[in-house]
Amino acid sequence: MIKKRIYLSAPHMSGKEIRYINEAFRSNWIAPLGPNVDAFESEFANYVGVNEAVAVSSGTAAIHLALSLLDVKKGDKVFCSTLTFVASANPILYQGAEPVFIDSEPETWNMSPEALERAFHDAVLEGRLPKAVIVVNLYGQSAKMDEIVTMCNHYDVPIIEDAAESLGSTYRGKMSGTFGKFGVFSFNGNKIITTSGGGMLISNDIDAIKNARFLATQARDPALHYQHSRIGFNYRLSNILAGVGRAQLTVLEDRVAARRKVFQKYYEKLYNLPGVKFMPELENTISNRWLTAIIIDEKKAELSVMSLLQKLADENIEARPVWKPLHLQPLFEGNRYYPHNVDGSVSDGLFRNGICLPSGSNLTDEDQIRVVNSILQIFKVPV
Repeated sequence: MIKKRIYLSAPHMSGKEIRYINEAFRSNWIAPLGPNVDAFESEFANYVGVNEAVAVSSGTAAIHLALSLLDVKKGDKVFCSTLTFVASANPILYQGAEPVFIDSEPETWNMSPEALERAFHDAVLEGRLPKAVIVVNLYGQSAKMDEIVTMCNHYDVPIIEDAAESLGSTYRGKMSGTFGKFGVFSFNGNKIITTSGGGMLISNDIDAIKNARFLATQARDPALHYQHSRIGFNYRLSNILAGVGRAQLTVLEDRVAARRKVFQKYYEKLYNLPGVKFMPELENTISNRWLTAIIIDEKKAELSVMSLLQKLADENIEARPVWKPLHLQPLFEGNRYYPHNVDGSVSDGLFRNGICLPSGSNLTDEDQIRVVNSILQIFKVPV
């Protein structure tokens, strides 16, 4: 008999969504824009503590808008975290600019301030500073924002904080995504809250978000007829999906608590396995633990990462490697890369040795025990 599938991070509906969806149908606000969009933007901005937010079709669209607002264009450079999904860097290519990739560091698995400093040093010598720095908060863990913000302020380079995976996380008591000129969030189906597909661009710069709304609605000039003076995009979120987002936002704190509970159970059951280490949580931060990630020392574990992934797959359990660094992707072959230090690349090692375990907020105790027991059996530990 085929065992029940256990997913990495399945959507988790609250049951409240239908109220907002029905209201959209009742009022016939089906097309993009509408009362749910306006309310979702306002409620989201209030939750994270910024002045303005604009709801868009994806986190990728939000990054693209941020780069457009910063006038990133052909011939410009943008520094970007390497250990992330390709969506963090693709919009740089959309603008015809050049991504320069920055390694991770061991304490957060996120952008290395040491590597970033060397990249800035070289940029100064070359007389060509980047137009922006895209900092990614991996799997819910904030990067070392104090060091990165201080550095970027010193060089007067704006930050786009890619918080697609870190909604609900905090750094020194401040919400993730609020440290840069722009913050970016994703509501893809696997994220901690979802609108099926969607994203949010936030900023304290009210005029910038006003301009983002303009660009995201095909840059239509204020005229009775359809008139366009700039290139625009079809990036706005629909009123129906925004209603889903409003309902999801009301249970975000519960979702964070549930994912942290999932992490804690994994940690209690697996931390003492030979060669196993968990993704750290930096002091004075709270990670939403969107995904529970571990690294495995294959020599100490006497087990390869690929064999563990395959054996979990045989049990119909979805687990994934840690993101393949962007500097290793064929798409970015030849792009400049700054490792953490001369001893080697941290992100390469995390990719080689890292695994993400099923971490959904709707993961049942029974299913998590099945995952844990499967791993213990693979490690030949009596269950």
